[in-house]
Formats: sequence, structure tokens, C-alpha cells
Amino acid sequence: MTIEQIITRVKENNPEADIELLELAFQYADHAHEGQFRRSGEPYIEHSLHTAFILAEIKADLPTIMAGLLHDVPEDTEYDLEDVKKNFGEEIATLVEGITKLSKIKYRGIERYAESLRKMFLFMASDIRVALIKFADRLHNLRTLDSLPPEKQVRIAQESIEIYAQLAGLLGVWRLKWQIEDLCFKYLHPEEFNKLQYKYEVEQRAEQNQFIQKTKEKLTNGLIEANIKGEVSGRFKHLYSIWLKMQRKDRRFDEIQDVFALRVVVDDIADCYRALGVIHSIWRPKINRFKDYIGVPKPNGYRSIHTTVFGIDGKATEFQIRTKEMNVEANYGIAAHIYYKTGHAEKQPRWIKEIINLQKDFENNTKDFIKQVKFEIFRDRIFVFTPQGDVYDLPSGSTPVDFAFAVHTDIGSHCSSAIVNDRISPLDTSLKSGDHVEILTDKNRKGPSRDWLKFVKTSRARNKIKSYVNQSRFEQLRKFIPGMK
Repeated sequence: MTIEQIITRVKENNPEADIELLELAFQYADHAHEGQFRRSGEPYIEHSLHTAFILAEIKADLPTIMAGLLHDVPEDTEYDLEDVKKNFGEEIATLVEGITKLSKIKYRGIERYAESLRKMFLFMASDIRVALIKFADRLHNLRTLDSLPPEKQVRIAQESIEIYAQLAGLLGVWRLKWQIEDLCFKYLHPEEFNKLQYKYEVEQRAEQNQFIQKTKEKLTNGLIEANIKGEVSGRFKHLYSIWLKMQRKDRRFDEIQDVFALRVVVDDIADCYRALGVIHSIWRPKINRFKDYIGVPKPNGYRSIHTTVFGIDGKATEFQIRTKEMNVEANYGIAAHIYYKTGHAEKQPRWIKEIINLQKDFENNTKDFIKQVKFEIFRDRIFVFTPQGDVYDLPSGSTPVDFAFAVHTDIGSHCSSAIVNDRISPLDTSLKSGDHVEILTDKNRKGPSRDWLKFVKTSRARNKIKSYVNQSRFEQLRKFIPGMK
């Protein structure tokens, strides 16, 4: 890897970027790491260059890429953060400081990792670009994992797949997420990885390519006839996601139908829906395999239309339809948002605010904090609709009471019953994505029931109920204990 390769990629992303600053950062890092080598035997500066190049690939802004070059200077050289700040300013020094702090966090299993995770979540919340640098740093470390002892390979892979891959997904940086997952899969389940890779790459790849090409040609002709400008491409799904599906559904590889998808990229949102019409006019859709993430985006901002049809020879074929902007955001997530929308990291994803709120709720209980973060943030989310069509996203497994408190505390506190998809349903019903929920309230109700604590899932609902229950106990004591305030 060379600085020239990084410069070329940065110029492609932003012709106005100050390349001189980038070169200065490289020269500084190269001098600081002079004479240092990694366990693989390569000069240490190679790691810094690869980290910066990965950041350039995901269209990170210039300060983030420069911090990627400098991220190991304070920890591994004679130069400290003050030197970095003096030469490159406070913004880049703060990013480098964040990575330096994260590098001190050692993984020893999820339970012992709890307090470190709390610090990591909160530090990332202060500037999300720290997370991007950490992902790039970790991805290159995974690519060079062969130089480490087997037990360390497994530990780093376990940490990466449990934490960093999940965080990359939450930030929508799928380009990094799938690479991290496949590399970890290789070290955590080597036999399964090798078998699946052979079946995927050797036995079926050529046949799948032919099928994709035929489908692509047919759809391209259909789009031309409909006067829709669009680019159709095939995308093979990564090995780890296929393996997970095999485990979840207890199926063999040849029983997994959607090992690839075709992507349709068009000019605007109207053309997304027109392209969908073209696809459905050529092939019969599978009714239960349609998702409109444009109308209802995922919590990480992902937008696209997904539809699966009975394609050529009746074979199930998935299409993803999106605009050019959506395609960039789908690949690069929050990095694209920072670069294209704001130029910095002011706007935070919703889940980061949720982490900060959870920190307040579990200030003195780290174990429960991590448990709740993993449930509310890392778990799959569902989308639930109000009668007016407003959308609320909740953790999978949430109930009408969780939904009621998400809408408003008063609605949750005075909830008496729920109508789910036009049917009266118990308050402990497990909601599903797409459910329409109407909460009926009772003005005469004094507050939430203590029994609801047995089934609510979100910390917001649980805390509101506990607060009311404790207050009620206090009020009852006041009646029986004279002079109590």
C-alpha cells in the first residue's frame, strides 16, 4: 500500500481535498514508526496506510483519513497526543485520542468486557468517526491475523464478530460489516468456512453467474422499454450470512435459494417504484417476500425496496431497488452521511441517543446496562404503525405496552387495552413488523400496573412502571406513618 493510492481514492471522492495535509500526515506517521515492524514482518507504517485506505474506500472525510494514518502514533512511538495536536490541530488529535483509548480495551468474554463496552459506546457517541477508524483498524488486523497464535486469532475474531461487526451494521457500513464477518467466520469455524467456500466459489459460481446475466439482460430490456434509466448488477451474498441462514433454518447450502441478489439503481424515488412495476410485470412476485424500506427506512437509515420473484425457470430471485444516493448510503452508511450531508458528525443515529439514555437509566449497574444495550440496540428492530400511519421502531419482541410508552408516557400509563391489526389483543402480545396498533386508554386509571413488569421489554416502559410503583408505595406509607414527608 502507498500514500499515492490513498491520494488517488481521496481525489476521486473529493477533488477539493487538501492533499498536502494528507501527505504531511503520512510523512509524520512514517517518521514516527520508522524502524518498527509488525509480527507479520511488514513495516508498521503499512498498517497505518491500509487503515487510511479502507477509510478512503468508505468515503470518510479527510480528518478521519488523516487520523487513520496517525492512529497508532501516541501509543506505539515516542510522540504523544500533544505532538499530534500541535502539528495537526485539535479535531484530528481528538479522533486519535479516541482510538488510543479504544485500543486499551481488551476482550475477555462479553461479561468481563461489560465495563469496557460501556466506555466504548459512550466514547463513540461523542464522535462517531472514532468508530469508523476503529472498524478500519480492526479490518486490517483481521486480514493479517495469520501471524498471531491460534488462541489469539480466536479471541480477536470473537470480539470482532460480537462487537465491531454489529456496530458496523448499526452504522450502516455494510461494506465493512460483511468483510469483518467473513474473516471472523474463517477463524471461528474453519471447517464450515472451507466447505462453504468450495461449494460457493467452485461448484456453483459459474452457474449462478450465467443465471444472473440472463436475468440482468431481461430486466435491462424491460427498463429500456419503460423508458427508465437504471443500472442492473448482480451481488453475491457473503459466506457468513449464508451460513447463518443455514443454521437458523436447518438447511443445506443447496436448499438456500437467495445466495445472490440483483440490484437496480435508478435516478429517483419515483423510478424505484416504476422499476418495481417492471419487475413484477416480467416475473410473478412472492407475496410474503416484499419489503419497502424506502417508505419505512431501517433504524440505521437504510433505504431500498426488496422484492423476491419467481424468476427464470421459476427460481426464486431477489431484487433490491434504490437510487444512486441510497446505494452510496447502503454501502457506506454513516460515513457517507458525514461526508455528503454535513461534512462532520453532528447528526447522530437514533441508536446512539438511545445508548446515552440507557447509560442514565443504568448508571450504577453496568451488567444490566450492557444487557439492555444488546437487547434494545443490537437486536433486530420491528416497525409498528399508529392508526395515523406514524412509524415507531422497537426491539423485536416488544409488546403493546412498550409501544404505548414509546408514543407517550401518558398513553402508556393509562393504557387499558390494545387493538392490533383491527383485533383486540392482550397487552403482553409480541408485536411483529408491520403491525398496526391502537392503544385504548382509561382516563380513570391511576397509572400502570405492576404486573406489566413481567412482560415489558424496553427500558423506557420498565423504568416508567417502576417509577410509578415506587411512588405509589411511598404514598401508601405516608398515609400510615404520621409526619412522613
